Amino acid sequence: MPLPDVAEMLDVSITKVHALVKDGSLLSARVGERNIRAVPAEFISGDHVLESLRGTITVLHDAGFEDEEAILWLFTDDESLPGRPIDALREGRKTEIRRRASALGW
Repeated sequence: MPLPDVAEMLDVSITKVHALVKDGSLLSARVGERNIRAVPAEFISGDHVLESLRGTITVLHDAGFEDEEAILWLFTDDESLPGRPIDALREGRKTEIRRRASALGW
């Protein structure tokens, strides 16, 4: 979702969304022909940011991941889960995902 859409969904200013990206509460990537910054829709739960996301982003950054690499990891199927890490986070399995993310740094 483009950042203005995220702002509307969260009922905050676009400046607040930029701050959420900057402080590591959200990840964004440049997408499309116009190269706009966007956030995966799965990062939003109702009218708020997925609660387990910020800590997971911190662990991924500590493991050396850049934002786009972290997004790719979160959305890549993992047969041992099974499924994608983002789906496990949405199901409340943050400890397992953070443990896996932490191991990536070694």
